[in-house]
Amino acid sequence: MEDANFGKSNTIAMPHFLTTIKKQFRYYQGLGEKAMQQVDDVALFRQWNSDSNSIATVVKHLSGNMLSRWTDFLTSDGEKEWRQRDAEFENDLPTREAVLSAWNAGWDSFWKAVEPLQEADLEFIIYIRNEGHSVQEALLRQLAHYSYHIGQIVVLCKAFKEGEWNTLSIAKNQSGEYNANKFSQEKQIKHFLDDNGTVK
Repeated sequence: MEDANFGKSNTIAMPHFLTTIKKQFRYYQGLGEKAMQQVDDVALFRQWNSDSNSIATVVKHLSGNMLSRWTDFLTSDGEKEWRQRDAEFENDLPTREAVLSAWNAGWDSFWKAVEPLQEADLEFIIYIRNEGHSVQEALLRQLAHYSYHIGQIVVLCKAFKEGEWNTLSIAKNQSGEYNANKFSQEKQIKHFLDDNGTVK
């Protein structure tokens, strides 16, 4: 039977763009951290082959990108003159502590720039390599970039994990049970990360 409410607008209940995109950034930040917590120090620096990046190198690149993009976000080009992008792919972070320090520095820069934003700022034009983006477009661009690399981190962590992997999504053979629980509930409008911060 067709639901009469399908397709109806509910602008009051829908989350604002900034609210929902910040939840997604927090999800991916947490996903990377939960994955890296599961591997030993050796795995952080391991490469599949000479052309691949280690987990540590992916983190170093993400950090370099974040520091460049979000420092003086609204007033200077996102590709800073001081950024050394090629050096970000040199596998030279020596310890887990150095990896986590780079990770945290990048995310701290991101949140310092993003937390104060208001909905009215979304159409403000910023530049990345002299190419204009609205703030909204810049956020979407970086969400895609960060989720891409954090997906790489998760795949590498899972491949290099010694012992049982603690799943970060629906466990194998549990989709039916998960869906049955969801469909047993009344339809509702809420953010898909509100339950437990996990994308299924």
